[in-house]
Amino acid sequence: MKKIVLLTSILACVAFANPYAKCVACHGANGEKVALGKSKVMKDMTKAEIITSLKGYKDGTYGGPMKGVMIPQVKSLSDADIEAIANQIGK
Repeated sequence: MKKIVLLTSILACVAFANPYAKCVACHGANGEKVALGKSKVMKDMTKAEIITSLKGYKDGTYGGPMKGVMIPQVKSLSDADIEAIANQIGK
């Protein structure tokens, strides 16, 4: 049990230190994947496009087939988190 709590704590710290950490499973470490076979490749997007899409998912004004999946993923992101993700992945 102690190991599970420790691992959970470590993963939470990593996610807070790097807001993109929770995106990696679907989008890849460098934004190189087509998430679930439907998304754009994030590494090919500009920083402005990433910011627009993430803020749009957050407020419900953006997205096609992935909208239902993405809204819960981005709702807890702050504007600073969104900027950090765009700066890390966007061109």
